[in-house]
Amino acid sequence: MAGGWAKDGAVSEQIEASINDELARLKARRTPVGESLTHCAECDEPIPEARRQAIPGVKLCVNCVAERDKQFKARGGINRRGSKDSQLK
Repeated sequence: MAGGWAKDGAVSEQIEASINDELARLKARRTPVGESLTHCAECDEPIPEARRQAIPGVKLCVNCVAERDKQFKARGGINRRGSKDSQLK
């Protein structure tokens, strides 16, 4: 498929680069380490033993994590093409 000034396979390379960037961002995300707390750091409710064993270093109970996840805001994507149409969205 002709891509104008782009070389053959440029679209596939762009998609692969986007996927690799996102995977690197997810891997770099902070994960709990160390010893798990027996009680939640926010609400002081007991954290079940099964959760502490499943997630080493856990600091929050399931309810507090769920509440924190609700407040998460998705970040904007990266405009690799730089086209005027994609910048206006």
